[in-house]
Amino acid sequence: MRNGAHRDEAEHRQVQYLSSQAVHSRLAAVLADHGHHLVDARLVDLQHRPGAGATGIFRVRAAPPAAEAPGGAMEPLELYVALTAEAVPEDAVLAAGQDDDATWSAWFHPHDPLLTGLALASDPDSVASLWGGGGTLVDLQTVSYRPLRRAVLRAVVSGDNGQRTVFLKVMRPGLATRLHHRHTLLAAAGVPVPVALGPPVADVLALEQGEGDVLATAIMADGARHVDPQDVLGVLDRMPPELVELPRRDAWSDRTGAYGHAAATALPAQARRIRSLVDHLQRQLETTDRGPVVPTHGDFYEANLLVSQNRITGVLDVDGAGPGHRVDDLACFLGHLAVLPAVDDRYVHVEQALRRFHAAFLAGVDPSALACRSSAVALSLVAGARDSGHRDWEASARQRLDIAESLLDLPQSAAGW
Repeated sequence: MRNGAHRDEAEHRQVQYLSSQAVHSRLAAVLADHGHHLVDARLVDLQHRPGAGATGIFRVRAAPPAAEAPGGAMEPLELYVALTAEAVPEDAVLAAGQDDDATWSAWFHPHDPLLTGLALASDPDSVASLWGGGGTLVDLQTVSYRPLRRAVLRAVVSGDNGQRTVFLKVMRPGLATRLHHRHTLLAAAGVPVPVALGPPVADVLALEQGEGDVLATAIMADGARHVDPQDVLGVLDRMPPELVELPRRDAWSDRTGAYGHAAATALPAQARRIRSLVDHLQRQLETTDRGPVVPTHGDFYEANLLVSQNRITGVLDVDGAGPGHRVDDLACFLGHLAVLPAVDDRYVHVEQALRRFHAAFLAGVDPSALACRSSAVALSLVAGARDSGHRDWEASARQRLDIAESLLDLPQSAAGW
């Protein structure tokens, strides 16, 4: 317990350090080792993985020392530098020194030490050659990047038949092959997953763009009132039984303690309140009925479902598809749905949507299990507010915490609404 508390305190200090001006001296030392002088730096992403450590991505402007000499007119370079306290292979990173809380390592983006295919997927010539299909690459953008975990890039290719979009999923070694296998299983079962453009290359899996818009768009417009919750449930019903034979991944609720720690690190003034919620959730998680092990999606929520003409036409991010519990997929959906107003104040129809989907989801699962697991999912999203880029992220984080607490009171029946 003492070791765990010491680790938590160390990670809290890592987060504070990466957010402070003090980190600039460490960045300057990394740049100096490569013949550059730090002009300025800005933190653009901060990731905290409880139990592993914190990582910051910085946009830096750097100039060679000669540029400061009289008459020097060279414009500073713009670079992205990562600093991490996580344990990474020493031969794949730059040593960035030690302090009481961490051994720091660094790399220049896109040379992520655990995503070795990221440099390939970030290179326009390589993307055009490998996945362009003979067309011309007209755009290449990063959609998401979790340092040391995964990345998604979007490539737009122009050809004789117009433009098409390809998504490049960059994964840790071996995981892209497993994801390709999942896509094969799901497609054969009639689940509308994006088409894979062949096996992965250097741990990068290329996928065609799915049909439709994300369900979040319909929720923002009118609470997705024309989307039948039974159609959403039908996606889970089509999950093939072979998924149960795959390795199992923890549901969000299985890591409630870790997500509580991350939330308390982001909102230290709310730490006592968060600990109280975590304690309550853990008691509920232990005593409610989770139901049988079945094929599950693993990350089932509105951003991973595509809709066209009010029908589900695409299922995204099936990395976690495998054995699990239906109630956890449903809780993932409800927890994310409930938090949307804290993400964007244009989500004004969420209460109506939550009522409709929750009422439909109650069939076949323990209502108390659904409530506490939905709350646990919302709690897992509290710390993410810090990474949203919003200036007032703390208010968003507190709102997410409010929502997590409120989900404990989800009705036990549809009539309870």
